[in-house]
Amino acid sequence: MHLGHGEYAAAATAAQRAYDPAGLGAQAEALYQEAVEQFALSRVAVHHARAQLIYGEWLRRQKRRIDARVQLKAAYGAFESMGAAAFAGRARRELLATGETVRKRAADPQDRLTPQEAQIARPARDGLTNPEIAARLFLSHRTVEWHLGRVFTKLDIKSRKQLLQALRAV
Repeated sequence: MHLGHGEYAAAATAAQRAYDPAGLGAQAEALYQEAVEQFALSRVAVHHARAQLIYGEWLRRQKRRIDARVQLKAAYGAFESMGAAAFAGRARRELLATGETVRKRAADPQDRLTPQEAQIARPARDGLTNPEIAARLFLSHRTVEWHLGRVFTKLDIKSRKQLLQALRAV
């Protein structure tokens, strides 16, 4: 089931009313819950995650840490998976404030390397020498050496044999 225009508008209205700092008291919780539930039906995951984040923040400020964690964990996971780093960081900070332990996702080796480093590391992984990589990429062999040194440092490896293991999927 997906939200039509009217349902989306209702979800957005509930969210807006809940986010309003006018001090709605008990009505605020019902509005937060309605916004989370309605946005869960939509195709717009970012709105659902944001509603969960804001509801979780509100719950934490109401001294309801356990309830807040449910919403904040869901928001954190959603933001992490969609690459919304700023919102993920905000959800992570809120989770930490509830006393929850939150681990950052381990970075993919590909994400730790710059595009230039990855472009040089792939042929090195495949067995090409520095001069061969340099010729193929129209670089000097010293530039290739320098970038591979950075790759080795970032991946915490010491040899090309280890490079093969570290970059299997890159």
